Amino acid sequence: MDDTLLRLRGLTKAYPGVVANDDVSFDIGASEIHALLGENGAGKSTLVKMIFGLVQPDKGEMVLEGKPYAPSKPSDARQSGVAMVFQHFSLFNALDVAENVALGMETPPPLRDLARQIREVSEAYGLPLDPRRTVGTLSAGERQRVEIIRCLLQEPRLLIMDEPTSVLTPQEVEILFQTLLKLKSEGTSILYISHKLEEIRTLCDEATILRLGKNVGTCTPRDVTARQMAEMMVGSSFAAPEVRGGEAGDVLLECRALELPAPGAFGTPLRELSLEVRSGEVLGIGGVAGNGQDELLSALSGERLAPAGAIWFKGEDISRKGPVARRALGVLSAPEERLGHAAAPNMSLTENAVLTAARRKELVSGGFIDWAAAKGFAEEVIARFDVRTPGPGVAARALSGGNLQKYVVGREILQDPSVLVVNQPTWGVDAAAAAAIRQALLDLAGQGAAIICISQDLDELMEVSDRFAALNEGRLSRAVPVAELDIEKIGLMMGGAHDMEVAHAAG
Repeated sequence: MDDTLLRLRGLTKAYPGVVANDDVSFDIGASEIHALLGENGAGKSTLVKMIFGLVQPDKGEMVLEGKPYAPSKPSDARQSGVAMVFQHFSLFNALDVAENVALGMETPPPLRDLARQIREVSEAYGLPLDPRRTVGTLSAGERQRVEIIRCLLQEPRLLIMDEPTSVLTPQEVEILFQTLLKLKSEGTSILYISHKLEEIRTLCDEATILRLGKNVGTCTPRDVTARQMAEMMVGSSFAAPEVRGGEAGDVLLECRALELPAPGAFGTPLRELSLEVRSGEVLGIGGVAGNGQDELLSALSGERLAPAGAIWFKGEDISRKGPVARRALGVLSAPEERLGHAAAPNMSLTENAVLTAARRKELVSGGFIDWAAAKGFAEEVIARFDVRTPGPGVAARALSGGNLQKYVVGREILQDPSVLVVNQPTWGVDAAAAAAIRQALLDLAGQGAAIICISQDLDELMEVSDRFAALNEGRLSRAVPVAELDIEKIGLMMGGAHDMEVAHAAG
């Protein structure tokens, strides 16, 4: 008896200037959790889009449960028993859970009946949800539950999950894994995409590795190390970040009881938030998404102005200075949302270099842009941070998410900031690129800069930070030396399950 659920044979998809998938073939077994691995730009997203009917292959075929499978749109995939939970949630904040779920169904039942189904399914799979809660009031983990329940109501044979744990605490990850294992035991197959290789080793039965659009091999994750999988992905070995030595210097940036109202109906107010970061130090700030990370970065970057006396740089009150003035002083930032916030989608990489580096890299003279200098700086970022792109004239939106992330972070680091505030520096970035970005942050701190690293990746925070603080509902805990913490304690701090002692600047 054939125990294969989905066969992929010779799938090929090309776009102008790049072959995203090149003759990709592999099988996904029935009741199997199958990992799809690859560095940024390897072709993972294009492949799952073909499986889900968002993109049509140029060549090749798919066979689902022994029958030809060629979805022309997502509704075809859903009707065939294929569901997908995307990395970026597609939910409407102003609607409640049941209304959001209904929008994703072809023929939704009456809302009262749907609410009952949501309660039953969510409780059965250990993902409790109140169908009447407004989505804008939910945490990131709860929003992901909405997406998963929406899929489970379709009773899928194959569930595709793209970076499902990027916004979860360790405790939420454990709940998610229990849910996925229950689905597997009931006969559902799962195609699981993640850059967190230890998760792959814990959860997945088989793994297929893509490199430059080709299938370069398969492995059984539990039989290999995370480093071996990472090296299969990149085709070579790479060094783990080297932690620098030395003591932290003078305080460069300080917040004193920072208070800011929420920027909108579903934002998070900052409450009595105090911190300090010193020359040569990395301050790691963890927290589940939606607890004030974006708001904190906006306050520190000058996008939102704080009350006088709240933010100080080298002893100067900069609370009322905007982003341009702060950048001139040396306070730089890289926000989480790379496309639309950190980079203008339709502008070229050269133009995006000018947007933030005009003054510090002297790219404007007498009111005119020095395009040769701007192109040179963009090329330097591309070369130093291994950004996979045909050149600096390419629009930002044409890059894969991970490559744009490398460009955005590299653009700020190469401006030699005194203080760099970065939110999710390696989000959606493969293992080798993540190691390179983390090393660049550590090197910058080694040169005397102060780094504030806001991240939901606990391994990352443990690797690069000297001290750690947790952000919860806009409040910041006391910063604790990383040497005194473990992953479990940090996870509890992120979830607010501790005394959220607000840090006050040292006298």
